[in-house]
Amino acid sequence: MTKKISLLLLLTMLGTAMSAQSLLGAWERQHTTENGENLRSVVIFTEEHQVMTMYNADNGKFIHTNGGAYTRSGDVVTEKIEFNTDDADSVGSEVSFKVIVGATEFEIVDAGIKFKRLDDGTPGELQGAWLMSGRVRDGKVQDRDTSGPRKTMKILSGTRFQWIAYNTETKQFMGTGGGTYTTVDGTYTENIEFFSKDATRVGASLSFSYALKEGKWNHSGLSSKGAPIHEIWSKRK
Repeated sequence: MTKKISLLLLLTMLGTAMSAQSLLGAWERQHTTENGENLRSVVIFTEEHQVMTMYNADNGKFIHTNGGAYTRSGDVVTEKIEFNTDDADSVGSEVSFKVIVGATEFEIVDAGIKFKRLDDGTPGELQGAWLMSGRVRDGKVQDRDTSGPRKTMKILSGTRFQWIAYNTETKQFMGTGGGTYTTVDGTYTENIEFFSKDATRVGASLSFSYALKEGKWNHSGLSSKGAPIHEIWSKRK
């Protein structure tokens, strides 16, 4: 009896530990279609927001993205959809799905899809969800209202980034891009792996100066088109 109770207790403790694992960070799934296309899906979870994107692993061709705010209660994740390139009508709705989360892998149970962990939110100094809240032009700060439906959001894990431009009111999706990033000695570098508007930018690396000032991310340098930029990003709440 004691052995059975101990075994039951051990299994219960293991199950609790599995369900308590954090989703925070970046995850990936790679698979090959019947046509031989190698696809990569990357999911980034911050504390309250998430994004999932699929693209061709060989050439970076963008396929689709969706995401928004989310909550987790035990093994159930509920997402409030803010953008979805496959189904714009779903924007504003909620979807719930059961997950099993381990230290190195998580599974969306009903779909039978498993993702492997890329990072746990570290070492990224800029980890989190950010909204563009202003620009500096001619030395003057031009504030941008982040409470409206038109948003430019950037989500970063410890090693991955993605920006998304969209409108929750019109359900319009304007564009996205992403890949890996580093922050070293005040330099933020993006390595682009997919870009919805222009696939020729895949493979490029862009470096910017960055600084955190009063909790805001100041981001300056040259855009992918070569134009000077100085953006201000605020943590999404």
